Amino acid sequence: MLEVNKIVEMIEDDKTTQKDYENIKLPDFMKALVTLKEEENFFEGMQIEDKDISKTLHYKEVPLPKVEEDEVLVAVMASGINHNTVWSATFEPLSTFNFLSYYAKLNPKNKKHNLDYHILGSDAAGVIVQIGKTVNHNWKVGDRVVIYPGVISNINPQGYNDSLTDPDTKAWGYETNFGGLAQFCLVKSSQLMKKPEHLSWEEAASLSLVSSTAYRMLVSHHGAQIRQGDNVLIWGGAGGLGAIGIQYVLNGGGIPIVVVSSEEKAQLVKKLGCEFVFNRANKNFNFFKENGTFNERHLIAFKSTIERLINKESIDVVYEHTGKETFAASVFVAKRGGKIVTCGSTTGYEHFYDNRYLWMHVKSIIGSHGANIFEAYNANRLSCLGKIHPILSEVFTLKDSIKGCIKVKNNQHVGKIGILCLSPKEGLGIKNNELREKIGENKINIFRKQII
Repeated sequence: MLEVNKIVEMIEDDKTTQKDYENIKLPDFMKALVTLKEEENFFEGMQIEDKDISKTLHYKEVPLPKVEEDEVLVAVMASGINHNTVWSATFEPLSTFNFLSYYAKLNPKNKKHNLDYHILGSDAAGVIVQIGKTVNHNWKVGDRVVIYPGVISNINPQGYNDSLTDPDTKAWGYETNFGGLAQFCLVKSSQLMKKPEHLSWEEAASLSLVSSTAYRMLVSHHGAQIRQGDNVLIWGGAGGLGAIGIQYVLNGGGIPIVVVSSEEKAQLVKKLGCEFVFNRANKNFNFFKENGTFNERHLIAFKSTIERLINKESIDVVYEHTGKETFAASVFVAKRGGKIVTCGSTTGYEHFYDNRYLWMHVKSIIGSHGANIFEAYNANRLSCLGKIHPILSEVFTLKDSIKGCIKVKNNQHVGKIGILCLSPKEGLGIKNNELREKIGENKINIFRKQII
């Protein structure tokens, strides 16, 4: 891997020129975190909690992907773990090899994605090392970038209004191949965004997916469009989505009301600026009875508890990503005319709620999935300006990334878990020290070493 070592040296050398990158020698193979098609039925018949993803995640050597005319090869200095990597490894709700097969049928150029291995990962920060001949001239080899995790088709007219309504828009590294948990990743030029230069590689890599997702959910006209003074209930406030959501609510003049599961997590979100925190470990609400019916007494008690916490005001927006265990309470607790915006279901996809409290109280459920390019660009701009900060808690090497995936699956983490891919150590890649000093290490590193 002499070529790889040379590339890392070039990236970390301030004297490296664009011409040096143009003459770079790339390896034929690279290391990556993958799942294998031959194992897609490995867990058949098992409950998700019983699935040991260390059996289906593999750190192995694979060929370097070929760059087409509209594509870019990025040397990945760092990446991050998201729940879609866990879903990929459990083959739930579907095997991602179904996604790769479908993607290959959309366009002849996509056929190379339909392999017997799937390179995972929907986050990355790194440097462009190879560029297709039709790529926008605004980008060149040597540019330092983070990756927008949406792969846009630009074919369906519906996508020009909002690319997420185009059925052919895909999640990179989940519904497509050659993702960010590798030494090199392959992306479309439309996925490129400037790296926040006051952040290290691993800090920058931790933000793109989660920050753009939260931006769409809370800020965009496609989401809740929070206003100054809005009371926003945030489930899982110490997790990646929760912690970023808190920042957007506070930046927008809203009031986050945060639900966590331990006193350690409660103290952590208070450091983010949360005044109102509910530690559910202190009062165990069961929103469903053992027979599966609604526990209305506990729903009422939960709503009363939250409203007492905020001086008998009501919840304007509920920020939902936990799913089955909490959705009934989310619908119940939102005020008349309130909004429940959801982007996931980490506790289960089947949501049960009493529809009377939705339609009779004219509430709205808003489905949200990732972000379009415009939303991702705006979210990244806020990161570059130092308005949205990393929520990175722990970092693993690519070789040890399976350990990080297991922690995410078992909810043994807070914030985001970062992965060093080509970067030999933490803390590299910082260019704008002036902005970093202005923000302060205490804000950038709030979540570091916070192991719950």
